[in-house]
Amino acid sequence: MKTLINKVALVTGSSRGIGAEIAKSLAQAGAKVVVNYANSASEAEKVVAEIQAEGGDAIAIRANVCHSAEVRALFESTIAHFGKVDILVNNAGVMLNKKIQDTSDEEFDQLFDINVKGTFYSMREAATRLEDGGRVINFSSTTTRLMLPTYGSYCASKGAVEQLSRIFAKEVGARGITVNTLSPGPTNTELFTQGKTEAFIQQLADMSALGRIAEPSDIAQVVLFLASDAAQWISGQNIGANGGLA
Repeated sequence: MKTLINKVALVTGSSRGIGAEIAKSLAQAGAKVVVNYANSASEAEKVVAEIQAEGGDAIAIRANVCHSAEVRALFESTIAHFGKVDILVNNAGVMLNKKIQDTSDEEFDQLFDINVKGTFYSMREAATRLEDGGRVINFSSTTTRLMLPTYGSYCASKGAVEQLSRIFAKEVGARGITVNTLSPGPTNTELFTQGKTEAFIQQLADMSALGRIAEPSDIAQVVLFLASDAAQWISGQNIGANGGLA
């Protein structure tokens, strides 16, 4: 169903993985979509081409969310092209699996630059640029609910996103804007599977109630719901999309 007709969605980090699937799902629901990327221009254009091939409307815009000026320009370019922004999905992020004692200053800073600052800069722009009745969907992780060794710094960055989201929901709620956090469990993407053994991935799959890890489409469908009018009374929440893992 075309539940997002006349809506404009901006999805950060959407050239591949979960972000790409989100962009395509929102377009299939009728939204005009901005596919944001930092480095993967060809992959972003491929996502745009797939959306257009199905009759959707999308453009790719480069912006590194680590830099506030680039995030500002991302919103300005989106509004210049489509006229407005209704839906913001802060999907851009990086993961690190390292014990706290082995994590370098540079690795810690990179996690917070992308995962936290990127989300913060985008929300700050959304505070004045998002349309009334808009939607903000930020990404955390189910790992914040677990005590998994080597996930400490990553969980710290995602915990910050969760708290920013809760407060932002109160700050923009009077305009009918909802703000929610989505916390996927293990998902079959390059970001998740890289550096992990098949045995470890299967171990995580066995921990879920449904006995598998997610596919990107599983996560995209939850985003689609949160972006729709059906979710207008859900705000300030952290939704676990993890198959009953935690």
